[in-house]
Amino acid sequence: MPGRMAVQVTIYLNEADQWRHRPLRIEILNYLRNENVFAAVAIHAIAGFLGRQQVKSSHLVDAGGGVPVIIIFVDSDEHVNRVLPQLKEMAAGCLIVRENVILEQGSLA
Repeated sequence: MPGRMAVQVTIYLNEADQWRHRPLRIEILNYLRNENVFAAVAIHAIAGFLGRQQVKSSHLVDAGGGVPVIIIFVDSDEHVNRVLPQLKEMAAGCLIVRENVILEQGSLA
């Protein structure tokens, strides 16, 4: 029996990015939670790059700044369509990837 279809959105940003003088990653997660998105996570990368920038890596002595953060969330197509315009405004200039996925286990209910 095939799994149920859903949409997964991945947002690539930088830990220094802000929205209204607050960390963008936290503001996006708060927005998604307030909009009852089914599942979301922010992943702090240990190394990576965005666009044509140099590779940045995280060290215990780093005070933050340039390391990539990935936010991934999953929900129905209709729900993603509703929240995406605000996310595009909040994460202007960030890479946002949307893809159809199959839920192999669990449900959006």
